[in-house]
Order: sequence, then structure tokens, then C-alpha cells
Amino acid sequence: MKSPSAEGHRPRGRAAGFTLIEVLAALVIVALGMLGVIQAVTQSARNGTYLREKTLAHWIAMNVITEQRLQPSAPDVSETADEVEFAGQRWAWKMTVTQTSVESMRRMDVSVRPVDWPEDRTLATLTGFYGEAIAPANGAPLSWTSTQAGLRLRVQKARAAPLL
Repeated sequence: MKSPSAEGHRPRGRAAGFTLIEVLAALVIVALGMLGVIQAVTQSARNGTYLREKTLAHWIAMNVITEQRLQPSAPDVSETADEVEFAGQRWAWKMTVTQTSVESMRRMDVSVRPVDWPEDRTLATLTGFYGEAIAPANGAPLSWTSTQAGLRLRVQKARAAPLL
């Protein structure tokens, strides 16, 4: 028969289990890991909100440019601003129209921001152009020549390709 100490029992002076220091160290490690996970989820939520707002601002800028393109005449060279409600939020947009080196074209720069943001901050900026048709319907190649007043468009006559 084997003695009790030979059966693999621990000496009576030491109990089985974790010490308080070991438990606290494990809790600190788990807490740091959870902190990292919480920060990652928070950043992901912030990025989602930012991308949503940026997309809405871009749509507003596209709407402003499209409205100008649908007008029968080119917009005046000036700066205009307005506010609009879109997707349950108030937005401010500003459009700057400038003359390009092509006489029949105007450049439109539209910047959009939430109303409660400072005027010098924008969420989206979009550029569009308003111009008359610059090429004939027959698809003749275009040639731009430089003059003292700017660029001049010269339409080359299309040559008929020989039939084989």
C-alpha cells in the first residue's frame, strides 16, 4: 500500500489555485485588450459617420452644379451661397463661378459644409463646367490654337475615308 504522500498529493502548506497577483495581472491584460477593441469600434463608427456626411455633402454639390447646367444661360461670374435641408440636416453651400480661357465655358466650384461648421471648413468640394457645345455633331476633330486673347477653337473638316 502506498503512503498518502506518494500518491501525488501536495504538501499541506500550499493550496491549489491562482494567487491574487496572478488574477490581477490577468485582469489588467484583459482590460487592455478590451480597451483596444472599444477604441477600434469607436473609430469605425466615427469613420462611418464621416463618410456618410461626406457623401451627402458631395450629393448636394452635384445637385447645385446640375441645377446650373440645366439653366438656359451660363451663370454669372460671381460668388453665391445658400442653405439647404438635406437628409434631415442643414447644409451651407458656396459656389464660385469663374471665366475660363475658353470664352464659351465657365468653371463652377461648389463647396459644402454643415451649417454649424465654421465658414473656412468644408466637407466636400466639387468642380463643374458650364459651356456651349464646342464641336459639331458630325464628330470633326478639334484643334485648339493659341491667340493673344486666349485659346481659339478651330474645327477641321473631316475627310471622307476611301472605300476599299
